[in-house]
Amino acid sequence: MTTPIAQEKAHEPYTYADYLKWDSPERYELIDGEAVLLAAPSTSHQLVSAELMRQLANFLEGKNCKAIAAPFDVRLFEEAGSPEDVDTVVQPDISVVCDKSKLDERGCKGAPEMVIEIISPGSLRHDRLVKFNLYQRAGIGELWLVDPAGGSIEVFLLRDGFLLPHEVYTIKDIAKVNTLDGCFIEVGKVFA
Repeated sequence: MTTPIAQEKAHEPYTYADYLKWDSPERYELIDGEAVLLAAPSTSHQLVSAELMRQLANFLEGKNCKAIAAPFDVRLFEEAGSPEDVDTVVQPDISVVCDKSKLDERGCKGAPEMVIEIISPGSLRHDRLVKFNLYQRAGIGELWLVDPAGGSIEVFLLRDGFLLPHEVYTIKDIAKVNTLDGCFIEVGKVFA
């Protein structure tokens, strides 16, 4: 099996072309050319993800935007280049893509309109710092950080190039999806 661990250091920084050659059951993200191993999600993580996907998919049925769950490669900064030019590939827990020209068989090229990350103690720094900064740099319009342990959803909206805190929802709330006109999420069901 070829994995980033098995490749020689001379090949770093890695590109999406390298990433496509890795034959491994593990999931990785590429962050500025560095391979980052992703841990298997917990049961609570998967249940929260499934409920968010269910509510989003129900709302989006028959509409242009699509909600897509991980594993799903998002090449945040890819424009019209080749895989050798891409050094950042993330796998958001849920991506909402409204511009169909960004979708191809390998995932999403460019920034989705909205991203949802379900945080856990093991992914806290990666999601809140590393990926948060990447999403801000890429111009993601709306970011949700979902905390299953705390039963909260933090919403950040892009304003003047910065993802700024907009709202915090808890189990008793109905959360507004700002990117999707008329879309609301029943938070109590997400954390049931």
